[in-house]
Formats: sequence, structure tokens, C-alpha cells
Amino acid sequence: MEEMVVVFTIAYVLVSLCFIAPPREFVSAGLTVQNILSSYLGSEDIDFVGYHLKRTTATLLLHSLLPLGYYICLGLVSPDLHLFEPARTGLAENASLLLCLSISLCGALCARYWSWKYWYAEKVFYSIRAMSKHPFAQLLLKHGSPWRAVASSVNIEFRRITKFSSIIGGTSLYITDSWIIKCSAYKVDIAHQPDVHLSIIHAEDHDISHESSVAVQFLNIRVASITPGVKPFVIRLNSTDYGDLKEKLQAPIRNARNVVIHQSLSDRFIDAFKEQVSQNERYHLQEGEEDSEPCIGCMQAPADIKLQKLCATAGEGECVPCYCRPMWCIDCMGKWYASRQDQHEPEGWLASTSPCPTCRAKFCMLVVCLIARGN
Repeated sequence: MEEMVVVFTIAYVLVSLCFIAPPREFVSAGLTVQNILSSYLGSEDIDFVGYHLKRTTATLLLHSLLPLGYYICLGLVSPDLHLFEPARTGLAENASLLLCLSISLCGALCARYWSWKYWYAEKVFYSIRAMSKHPFAQLLLKHGSPWRAVASSVNIEFRRITKFSSIIGGTSLYITDSWIIKCSAYKVDIAHQPDVHLSIIHAEDHDISHESSVAVQFLNIRVASITPGVKPFVIRLNSTDYGDLKEKLQAPIRNARNVVIHQSLSDRFIDAFKEQVSQNERYHLQEGEEDSEPCIGCMQAPADIKLQKLCATAGEGECVPCYCRPMWCIDCMGKWYASRQDQHEPEGWLASTSPCPTCRAKFCMLVVCLIARGN
């Protein structure tokens, strides 16, 4: 009997921990609060605020029922313990039952309090109006009144495909045009971009990732808002996403502790590509050639790259003369060059070749020339 209780306890604890912090296997199997209650929670993309108001409430309530679930299941698995007959059990069993009931009651009361106003007993779901006492709603209220107007603004921006998103473990990070949002199991932190100061406080280096066999670095960035009542919070980010994060933020990220940030393989190659191109011979525009054409890759930076065969004499080597006019910037040309390489052998990229993105003439890095300007 004791062995059965121990085995059941270990199994229940493991399953409960996986339910609270679901690993990839549980997520794939759909054993998460979001998936189990998907019909109740609705769509995150359509109603982001309403979705997380209900999600955090439901998560708190379900997790608070886990201890009571253990007591009930143990009583069913081991009827000889007489757990459903308090008069026949000892002080320890009765105290355990009281503790389990107390935790479940606290969770239920907390969920009830968050939805105190506009509560209708005949409804089996919360409406967004019923969540005015929820901590997320109170946090939105600090950013403007009424809070539902702020929620509407957040919902509109979240629907845009230009937002930055990152998911690490059970925590999601979203950066929209105006908001920085961190979603965890029971809480949602949000800050208005123009009102924040960001600083890197710590970096975690791991020799191997649980998702891949390569090294990984995580950055902890503190988000401090000048808005009264909005407490600072910390976002966790993979260092390979750091460049994309900076492009979406309006405020600079301070690195007062001089944390060394590990870039992605593509970013490191772009830096090496630029360094090599800067050492190549410059290209001087010929008479009649335009100097103000934008890059056709990004349509933002000016086209500042020309491919001219300088690596070998005519008829020698793999490179072929390119007669295209300057149409690409150095960043887009570097990304194109990297995309045409063998992704499993990055050590050979610098010495390899690539076809011209316009005419497909083969070229190497020695052929890429910056346009000489200003003389």
C-alpha cells in the first residue's frame, strides 16, 4: 500500500508540474490550459486583452484545484486510506484535506474577486466587462482611462503582422508599435514604449540548448516605465533575436554592464562580409549612371554595391563579369550571399561564390565593391 501511494504521488507531482510548466511534448499533445479551454478563451489575435484576462483567471483556478485533485484521486486509488471518511482518518489526513480545500478556495475566491463586477450567475463564462478588478485590467488603467479604451488600442496593434514575438518556456514576449507585453502563467506585464528605459542586466550562456545541440545565450532585459504605478519587469530573450528586438523598439537598450551579446550566425557573417567589402576596391560611377536609386531589396537604403570582376584576369576563376547597374545595398547583398551558401558548412562561406541576385552571374566576395561617393 505504501509503495502504491509513493508511486502515485510521484506520478501525480510530475504530471502536475508538466501541466503547470508544460514541456514541448505536453504542448504538442494539447495538454495546456490554452488548448483545453480554447473554445472558452477565444482568439488571442482577435481579442488579445480579453483572451489573457480569461486565460490567467482560468489558469489560476485550475492550478489551485491540483492539490484537491491529488487528495481525491489518492482516495480513489487507495480506498483503504478512508480519505473520504474524516472520522476514520488521522490528524495528518484531515489537515491535508483542509489544506487542499483552502488552496482551492483561495483560487476560487481570487477568480471571483477579479470578476466581481457585472457577474451573472447564469453565465458560464466571464465577459471582458466582468474583469475590471483583474490585475491586468488595473495595470491598463494606469496607462489611461477608461481601461477598455487602452485595451482596444492594444488589441488593434496586436493584430498587425509587424509585431515582434518570442516564446521561451511558458513566457511570451510581444513588442508592438507602442507596447511591450510579457505574458506569464498568472500575470501580464505591459509598458508603453515611449515611457520606458531598457537595460541589459544579465546574460545566461548555455553550452547546449534543450531544443537543439548548439550553444545558446539568453539576455535578461529590465523594462522600467516612468508611468506612475507601473512596476519594472524583466524580459528574457534569445540573443539571436536581439537584432530584431532593437529594430522594433523606440528606446535604446543600455548595456552598462558591457554584456557580450552573441549574435546569430547570419549576423556574424554580415559583419565579416562588410569588413571584407570595405577592403575591396571602390567602384566609381560612370558618366550618366544614377547615384540616388534605392536598394530594390529593402527599398530604404541607397543602392551602394556594384559587382565588378577584380579577383582574377578575364577568363580565369569561377567569377563571371556582371553588367547590372548598382541596385542593392550592402546589407541586402550580404543576406543574399549568405542565403545561397550551404547552411551546414558555414566555415566555407567566405571563400565560396554566389549568383548575382539579378542576372545570376557568379561572383565571390572580392568582386563586391562599394560605390565611391562624395568625390
